[in-house]
Amino acid sequence: MIDQTIIEKAKSLLIAQNKEGVIEIAKRIISEGENPLELMDKALIPGINAVGDLFGRGQLFLPELMLAADAMKAATDVVNEALAGTSHAIQKSGTFLIATVKGDVHDIGKCIVVSLLRANGFTVHDLGRDVDTDTIIEKAVEVNADIIGTSALLTTTMTYQKVLEEALKANGLRARFRTMVGGAPVTGRWAARIGADAYAVDAQDGVNKAKQLLGL
Repeated sequence: MIDQTIIEKAKSLLIAQNKEGVIEIAKRIISEGENPLELMDKALIPGINAVGDLFGRGQLFLPELMLAADAMKAATDVVNEALAGTSHAIQKSGTFLIATVKGDVHDIGKCIVVSLLRANGFTVHDLGRDVDTDTIIEKAVEVNADIIGTSALLTTTMTYQKVLEEALKANGLRARFRTMVGGAPVTGRWAARIGADAYAVDAQDGVNKAKQLLGL
């Protein structure tokens, strides 16, 4: 079991966007024979959640948020590399395709979702922002996605989440994929109205809903 002071230090370093410090702790944990998954579960995932909360409250700004997300990805890569091919390797939870819809260039929340999904074992294909519906569907088919997630930060662009649902039905693909929607103006009521399978209020909720959709 990893010492609690190490857990707290790793979490604090991640919140402070200290990439080198987080990587150092991850490598030390691995070299000492501790289970790096414990570091993920008790320090890094709670840490990136805290970063998202701080950003939401205006206590962290965009550059800091992105630095923290980068530190999270780097640490996750270290853990995945160490566990690759072992009995402790992070079990893949499923394939998640995610994009910010056409006309919308906001992707901060999406980046946090991507980090958390990957930390929880999902294979994530991030198409970025301002992505048209046809591209989303084509890529989902190509990578055989389990879930298609779309983010919209504007009321004028969230209609593309509905367009996606309609396009999937028109192409006979709706039953093939589960869909999840999120973003500031998006609600559970909107998700139900357009026929999406799930609505995520924030990044951690997105991970939880994704697991529920796949029965994990």
